[in-house]
Amino acid sequence: MRWNLELRGQQGKERRRRDEGPVRAGDVWTWTAVDREAKLVPCWHVGLRNARDAETFISDLADRLLGTPQITTDGLRVYVSAIKQAFGDLVDYAQLVKIYGAPEPGTAARYSPSRIIGAEMLRISGEPDPAQVCTSHVERQNLSMRMGMRRFTRLTNAFSKKVENHEAAIAVYFMHYNYCQIHQTLRVTPAMAAGLTDHVGEIEEVIALLDAAESERVAAGAMERGSYRPRNSK
Repeated sequence: MRWNLELRGQQGKERRRRDEGPVRAGDVWTWTAVDREAKLVPCWHVGLRNARDAETFISDLADRLLGTPQITTDGLRVYVSAIKQAFGDLVDYAQLVKIYGAPEPGTAARYSPSRIIGAEMLRISGEPDPAQVCTSHVERQNLSMRMGMRRFTRLTNAFSKKVENHEAAIAVYFMHYNYCQIHQTLRVTPAMAAGLTDHVGEIEEVIALLDAAESERVAAGAMERGSYRPRNSK
């Protein structure tokens, strides 16, 4: 299959002291890629909204794919050099830049984006098919993330307090989304649609993978298994 990818980032928050380092304080960005046909999320990355994290994200994405995809992103400039570095000049890549009107009077401009009045397609490299240039699927995926993970809800105290917990929650979410959740349109899981598996995954399989990964890290001395307090017999 040929991958037809849409890339996007969205903001999440974790509250820590700002002198603990740029990645562990304030806002973090979740970079995601989704295939518009299989609805699979082959890659995600938690980091800052800068060129370095864009290169890390795109490099990881390129390592996971067979063949050359068609890629669509929004107008974020750091995508251009990162995609060129990872995929070369021949990748079919376009940006879809949305044009917003002036904020309507009386709206909360910070959390209510202005009305979209148009969109401009910019061919960056290769020969992208204009009919396939779209960011709607990845934007819908971002909505699913916000609906599926409480820590992404705005204006609450449910935000992540540690970036490690934030990354872990996203990893579990996408594992379940790709392998365990039947997509309403496809009637199979995204992983099945992409040919990565032949069955709907069970939660027990995900837990077994987590236990196996923890055991490997313990055996390698990378972590210590936590102690358990005995339950109160009463």
